[in-house]
Amino acid sequence: MLVYNTTYQIDADQEKYFLIWMQEFYLPQVAQKALLHAPRLLKVLSHRDEGACYSLQFEVENSAILHRWHQEQGAALNEELVKLFKDKVVGFPTLMEVVDL
Repeated sequence: MLVYNTTYQIDADQEKYFLIWMQEFYLPQVAQKALLHAPRLLKVLSHRDEGACYSLQFEVENSAILHRWHQEQGAALNEELVKLFKDKVVGFPTLMEVVDL
């Protein structure tokens, strides 16, 4: 199992709008394709810069499915984010593998 994480750095004056956009647009759009599962949005508390920092995580079976999602939906959603928030919200994606202990 893989975890697809995007950490977002958000200007303080955009935090409320970012959270609304996530809840009302982004997450419902991702759910329609049903390629990414178990979404979690976490506020990063150790972040000390101005503004807010959030981590959005999804589970995905493998990198091929993630690549398919990115081609079919992810790139367009990122374009929408940039169009709406410009440089007020910046995302940094990370792909991680779950390690069984």
